[in-house]
Amino acid sequence: MATDSGFELDRDLDVIRIYRRGAAAKIELNRPDRMNAWNAELGERLRDSVLELAADPAVRAVLVSGAGRSFSSGADIRDDSAERTPEGHPDVHKALTERYHPIITGIRDMPKPVVAAVHGAAAGIGCSLALSCDLVLAAESAYFLLAFVNIGLVPDGGSTLLVPTRVGFARAAELALLGERLPAQAALEWGLINRVFPDDALASEAEQLTLRLAEGPTRSYAGAKRALNAWLYGRMHEQLELEAQLQGEMAASADFAEGVAAFAQKRRPHFTGA
Repeated sequence: MATDSGFELDRDLDVIRIYRRGAAAKIELNRPDRMNAWNAELGERLRDSVLELAADPAVRAVLVSGAGRSFSSGADIRDDSAERTPEGHPDVHKALTERYHPIITGIRDMPKPVVAAVHGAAAGIGCSLALSCDLVLAAESAYFLLAFVNIGLVPDGGSTLLVPTRVGFARAAELALLGERLPAQAALEWGLINRVFPDDALASEAEQLTLRLAEGPTRSYAGAKRALNAWLYGRMHEQLELEAQLQGEMAASADFAEGVAAFAQKRRPHFTGA
């Protein structure tokens, strides 16, 4: 299987596919029937793929994309295989620290540029994944959504760091507290993302940019990332741990239980603050 820009399928890991062309690699989230929502398997495969490509000297640039209608709709809250705490609540702290965080930090620490190609939804942890990349390209119909508040959770996956460093406190607070969709064009105007393309041009443009980066000065890119990380993300690990602790508290709340029930029943949630 090849893409229009000549990327060839290297490995099919079921929920993740890896493509290669020369020194460029592409990671494709592959749960299209669930809009690439993250379950435990996808998190583990993505984590392992990110760390493997980061350590591979033959790979000089990486593209992250999603199969089907969306980049990623976030965590799969209907995943029956999710771990539970002794009290019976979703063990979100474990999921975040063991699977999600190594993906986000792996992309930021990767000594090579990473491009995100976003179409459809980039919601929840899907939004965090996109914004952890160095350059974010989007289709005109794409949107970004910190959906956590809509089910009684707090932003995680580094969103409380990745969003304000791009757009500032006021707009980060708006996204985090209101839980509203931000269309691609508005995201571009806010400075949340880098470029917007017509829907039918996104894949080709993203692949061509990744190929260009793969032929560039890799050590220069790595040095630029280290410098930007040092200035903007020096406390990333502490912030990720704070998010995980807060999310663990939220996952045990009555509001979260109500948010999940309302989502499943396709109704407006009735939050009580408990």
